Amino acid sequence: MAAEHHAPANATEYIQHHLTFNQTASGFHLDTFWIGLFLGFVFVGVFAFVARRATSGVPGKLQNFVELIVEMVDSQIKDAFHAKSKVIGPLSLTIFCWVFLMNAMDFLPVDLLPWLANHLFGINYLRAVPTADVNQTFAMSIAVMFLIIGFSIKAKGLGGWITELFTAPFHADGVLKIILMPINFAFQLIELAAKPISLALRLFGNMYAGELIFILIALLPFWIQWALGAPWAIFHILVVTLQAFVFMMLTIVYLSLAVEDH
Repeated sequence: MAAEHHAPANATEYIQHHLTFNQTASGFHLDTFWIGLFLGFVFVGVFAFVARRATSGVPGKLQNFVELIVEMVDSQIKDAFHAKSKVIGPLSLTIFCWVFLMNAMDFLPVDLLPWLANHLFGINYLRAVPTADVNQTFAMSIAVMFLIIGFSIKAKGLGGWITELFTAPFHADGVLKIILMPINFAFQLIELAAKPISLALRLFGNMYAGELIFILIALLPFWIQWALGAPWAIFHILVVTLQAFVFMMLTIVYLSLAVEDH
């Protein structure tokens, strides 16, 4: 939302300013949506560019880098996903690259994008890291949950999936089977709900903490910012990459479990 620029008066106001979303009156986070969408197009554009110019000869540096990522993702799928699917490869690659790009926005100077947004578009509030928004991480994890259900139904059929909801994890026969049905159903619902919650909160918690630390470092004198900011940024490279990898791997594992019979 456009607003008159107001410089933070103290540390508390500075932190609150950087933790405030640019949102509509209904609460829709515009910064999360547009930055996430832009980074999605960056991922698609770079990979499409490399695919069009790919050569079987000596690859360039960019093609080499892209092939390295594709091979890494393909290796993880072969190790963790024990079924056949045309979706799992592109899905896993998209998750890893897109989440990594959104996480990597944390490496930009804290004041850079808010300053540009204010001076170019009159926007007073802007948060640059989409994955530090719990709405974004839950949106992705809920999408994974629907994929889990879809993969399960495709592998077992609608009837088989519904039957599994009431007959696993505790198996029995006769009257005991009927008694265990509501217990099994409750456990299945808990398991299904726990997966997107764990996915969303793990990614959000790590990226929110990283964003907050960068904001706190920005409050320090300039020479201390470099002394503390550089080591934290180097360490944060591991966090950014690891969180993208974990989100991708858990998605692969969850989808693998969805197509397997109990």
